[in-house]
Amino acid sequence: MNLVGNVARVLRLFTPDRSVLSVSEVAQLLALPKSSTSRLLKAMADSGLLVSNEAAGGYGVGNLIFETSRRHRVNSTLSVLADEALARIVKATGHTGYVAMLDGTEVLGLRMRPGSKPLRVVTSPGDRLPAFSSSTGRAMLARLDDAAVQALYPQPLQPPSPNAPHSVDDLLAALALVREKGWSIATDESLPGVESIAVCIEDRESGERVAICISYSAAMISTNEKSRIVTLLMRAGCELGLKFDDDYWVAPRFAAFAAPSWNEAA
Repeated sequence: MNLVGNVARVLRLFTPDRSVLSVSEVAQLLALPKSSTSRLLKAMADSGLLVSNEAAGGYGVGNLIFETSRRHRVNSTLSVLADEALARIVKATGHTGYVAMLDGTEVLGLRMRPGSKPLRVVTSPGDRLPAFSSSTGRAMLARLDDAAVQALYPQPLQPPSPNAPHSVDDLLAALALVREKGWSIATDESLPGVESIAVCIEDRESGERVAICISYSAAMISTNEKSRIVTLLMRAGCELGLKFDDDYWVAPRFAAFAAPSWNEAA
């Protein structure tokens, strides 16, 4: 079978219950030599079709698959519905919002919704930020266990500002808090003077994760307004989490946010 055929065979091996495959497993399942299987998987990872998961000792489906499939899937996908929810929050608050995904140790912006406030915080889709020092990044990193996070950061962190985590231990402590609260906040970290709040939602079937966030000037936000943003994002997280079978959002501690529809309170 030719190279393209083998690539297709590898991709078909992944299922919701088998999200990571080792070289040995792929070689056995496809009856291929281990040496050529190793070269094939590395080439697929280099092109973005796969991503190396050192913590689990194998490879997972890469972001290129999600990015390509997103262009062809119907309008009930996670990123589309997340963008629709974000648009309503942006309209209710007047602040700029983003949908983003995790790409290794970086956050990749997928969509941007400009706010109506006189002072707008704007970065463009396709822009990247360090995951450890952004609200969207920490919201998504919090879905990984500590071992997986440590595997992503084998070297010391290089914080872009004094407010960002300065070590992996600092990052793990911040992620533990995000897991408990459900939302992440970053103040004057990757972007000077900017504060943002984010939540993460996962499609359990596909494994796709996205974060939605609201950004604003850290110096021009009231406590009440910040609390309202948190509430709207948490309600959106609960609503989307229910639609995509995201078990994280059914925790009893989030029940108050799941009770009324978030947009009814907007």
